Amino acid sequence: MRVVSIKLPEELDHALSEIARRRNASRSAILREALEAFAHGSKRSVTAAAGELVGSLRGPRDLSSNPRRMSGYGE
Repeated sequence: MRVVSIKLPEELDHALSEIARRRNASRSAILREALEAFAHGSKRSVTAAAGELVGSLRGPRDLSSNPRRMSGYGE
């Protein structure tokens, strides 16, 4: 892998560090992921784009498959 040096404004550097900390990943990995998404026109799934939001809500897990919860839907 090649080494590339970049200069970041302090605020962006702080944001990068925070994202890396939250995701338990290296700053380099976060930058590679962002550059790859940018280079490929962000052709990612909605689930991938939602990232850490997926699965973060609490509630019943069977809303769409439980007939009891679907009764009256669309009426």
